[in-house]
Amino acid sequence: MTPDNIEPVLRAATWLSTSWNLANMYLLERQAKPLSPDAPQIVGLSEETTCYLGLDYLRNWRDDGFDDYLVHEAAHIFHNCKRTTLGLTETRSREFLLNIDFSKRELFAYACEAFSRLLVLADSPKGRRAALSKHASGSLPGKDVMNQQEYLDILAQAVNAKNGWKRILQACAPKPS
Repeated sequence: MTPDNIEPVLRAATWLSTSWNLANMYLLERQAKPLSPDAPQIVGLSEETTCYLGLDYLRNWRDDGFDDYLVHEAAHIFHNCKRTTLGLTETRSREFLLNIDFSKRELFAYACEAFSRLLVLADSPKGRRAALSKHASGSLPGKDVMNQQEYLDILAQAVNAKNGWKRILQACAPKPS
């Protein structure tokens, strides 16, 4: 969001909560006072099939850790975007691009975020296991919105698999009834 587009972005948001969060994100990024003292300290969010990231995050992103909010927010699109939006066939069991259990949507996004970084930081399964070990011993994301041990277990499966993305998807899919 920029000074040139902040107003139309806020007006176009579907939900008032999105406008509120985006306005606070924008103000905080400019070291201005937020609309309320309990404003969330966020650098990005997604609404339906649109991702928002602050300019400061994009300008100052460092390619040395396990954070990548662009991947995190983009991961949410997979469970928010209907197949028909992209011209794909929709069935009763396949309405969205990826079928992610509602309670595991944040887990899915955080796992995608970390796994994308593990792939960049190491080019072998052994290197990815070492990078995951380093990640596990540090500060983990999402403690209030996901089970961190489940997160680490999913990442451990992903780094050892031929197709780690598939393992993440399987772990976050709804359980068959």
